[in-house]
Order: sequence, then C-alpha cells, then structure tokens
Amino acid sequence: MMTLGAQPRQARPRWLELMLLVLPVLLLATGLTTISLARGEAPGQREQAIVAALATALFVSHLWLSLRHPHADEVILPTGAMLAALSMVMVARLEPDLATRQAMWVGVGSVAMLGTLTILPSVGWLRRYRYTWAVLGILLVLSTFVFGIDPNGSGARLWLGVGGVYFQPSEILKVLLVIFFAAYLDDYRELLALSNVRVGPFRLPPLPYLAPLLLMLALALGIIVLQRDLGAALLLFGLFLSMLYVASGRAVYVVGGLVLFAGGASLLYRLFSVVKIRVETWLDPWATADTTGYQLVQGLTALSAGGLFGSGLTYGYPRYVPAVHTDFMIAAIGEEIGLAGTLVVVALYVVLIHRGLRVAMLARDSFGALVAAGLTSVVGIQALVILGGTLKLIPLTGVTLPLLSYGGSSVLANFVLLGLLLAVSGEPRRSADAA
Repeated sequence: MMTLGAQPRQARPRWLELMLLVLPVLLLATGLTTISLARGEAPGQREQAIVAALATALFVSHLWLSLRHPHADEVILPTGAMLAALSMVMVARLEPDLATRQAMWVGVGSVAMLGTLTILPSVGWLRRYRYTWAVLGILLVLSTFVFGIDPNGSGARLWLGVGGVYFQPSEILKVLLVIFFAAYLDDYRELLALSNVRVGPFRLPPLPYLAPLLLMLALALGIIVLQRDLGAALLLFGLFLSMLYVASGRAVYVVGGLVLFAGGASLLYRLFSVVKIRVETWLDPWATADTTGYQLVQGLTALSAGGLFGSGLTYGYPRYVPAVHTDFMIAAIGEEIGLAGTLVVVALYVVLIHRGLRVAMLARDSFGALVAAGLTSVVGIQALVILGGTLKLIPLTGVTLPLLSYGGSSVLANFVLLGLLLAVSGEPRRSADAA
C-alpha cells in the first residue's frame, strides 16, 4: 500500500547543485568578455557587475534551498540559470542598451523565485483558492482592454505598465491557470477517468463536471483571441489538453481536443486576417520575402548561415532579423554559435522538462503532481511552439522562448514557475511501504 512518508527538513549540502551553478556564471563571464573584446574594449564595470550579481543571486538561492528546501531538485535551478545566463549574453550582443535591464529582470525573477519558496505555506495551500487564481488571471488579462499599452508598436495592446516598465499579464495567467486546472482535475480525476458516457464506440467525459473547467478555459482563450495574442491561446489550449491527459489517462480526450482545435483554427483562419497571413507565410514565406515573410526568411537564412559551429559570437549579422532579441533569439544563436549551440539550447529544455516530469512523478500528492506536470507542460509547449515557428515547422506565433528571450514579464513568470517546481520537489516525497 502506498503511504505518505514525511522526511524531516534538515539542512544539508547540495553539492551537485553548487557545482552545476558554476557553469552559468562561467558562461556569462566568457560571453560578456568575448563581446567586449570583439568591440576592442576590456570588460567594463557594467559587465563585471552583471556577472557578480548573477553569481550572488545564484549563491543566495542555493543557500536558501539548502536551508529551507534541502530535498528540492538539484538540477532545475542550474538548468534555468544556464538559459538565463545565455539570455543575458545574447541580449548584450544584440541590444547592448537592454543588457542591464535584462540582468535586472533576472535579479527580480530570482527574488520572485525565493519569495515563492518563502511565503508559500505549502503547495497544497494553493488549491484552496483555485477559483481566485483563475479569476485573478483573467481579470489581469481583461484589464489590458482598458489600460493596455503597446510599447513595441506591434498593434496589440498586451502590456500594462508605466514609466518604461511593462508587464504582460498573459505570462502570469498561464501559471495561475495551471494551479486552477490542477486543483479542479484532482477533485474530479476519477470521474473523468471512469466516465461511462458513450457516443457510439467513444467514451466521453462527463460534461457537468467538466463545465467549470471549460468555462474558465473558454473565457481565457476568448479574451486572448480577441487581443490577437494567438501564441498565448495556443499555449493555454495545449496546456489544458496535456493536464487533462495526465489527470485522466484517456488519450481519447486529447484526440477530441485536437479535432476541436482543428475546427477552431479553421474558423479563426476565416475570421482573422492575421491568422490567414501567418498560415500563408508559413506555407510559402519566400513569396512575401519583402513584406510579411521577411522575418521568417531572415531567420531561416541566419540559421542556414551559421552552419555547424556558427560564425562566432559578434561575427554574424543577426540584427537583419526583426525582433531577434525576443521571438527570434534562436536564429541569432544558430548564426553565431551554430547548430551545436542550437542543440545545446534544445538540450537544456529537454533537461528542464525531464526534471519537471520527474518532480511530478515523485510529488507528495496528486495535486502537487498535476501542478508540476502542468508547469513542465508550459515550458515544453512554449519552447516547442516558438522553435517550431522559427524553423517553419508550424505557423509562427508570438511567444517567447522561456528564460531565453528578452522580456521582463516572461523572465519573471518563468522564475516563479521554477520556484513552484522547486517547492513541489522540496516537499516530503512519497514512500512505498509494504502493507
């Protein structure tokens, strides 16, 4: 019989984590030094301060985890830190004026991660306020219809903010919806898994129990589609399907969801010109290489020019790619660090997803397992959507590469996500005791 076995929270050294945390600091120091030398300068005070700040933030995080969450996963933080360090290097290369700001957001994200670990009484506490989290997230996104601004001039008012500091509510919405989905699905997972509702040979989910979940999802998706933030909509729908599958174990739900997705995508293609343009650009970007296909064509050209090992940091021309420091960061990495660098980025996401799923499997209870699986799905789906769009495997949508692309709200939300994963992994584990 499976029982819950509590482990005492005694501080213990986390040597693996400490050794791995050296790598992102070395990566950042080497990258910033290379960029400075290529400009004919020695690394200045700004570069030294950024490296020192990252090292300090990571060491403090390590100490805090050793004292308060000694059993938390020891690979998640170093993997996230590697992506954040590479992000700071690439932002310094592509947009030098934004390097300090990106470093500050990484610092704020680290504080938010530690704050999550500190103020959260337990992961189970989150389920008490499931509807509060969902409504809060939806209200935040809804507020952009009134107070939203468009700092990038993209035509979409997706941000809130004043004085040059902007925040995109949909980044937080995805984390809050993970908590809501996890709490609701955990309550009704047996009903969803053992449903006897049938249409022909197919067993369907009991709709009365699924209705609140679908209502919240429809609200979130509707608002985001109206804002034409199609990347976020795709991410939320993929998150819902993945968590429904994890909770029920029923592949037919996923198949049904994909059929609904195909129907919805077809409808959006007819209703919204932006969807039609993106699909046509995806099918043949070269036909519109001077207009709507320019970004994708430049991105593919940059990736092709990089070859196996790239032209070398600062020796490429990635700034010909529009929005290269946000949506197309991987194109700059591919051109200057090559296929090898691109594969390293992919490997870092694979490691992060593997550790996240491992946390889910070892979680203290089923709610924690669903939270970890949902958060891991967010990282995996988001990385897949933007990498697939950049490589012309799927239509391009405007989402960021988690922890890598420039953007304060993205960095902040993803560090909170890491904090929640560490919190789940740091709780007493399951232990199998023979009955």
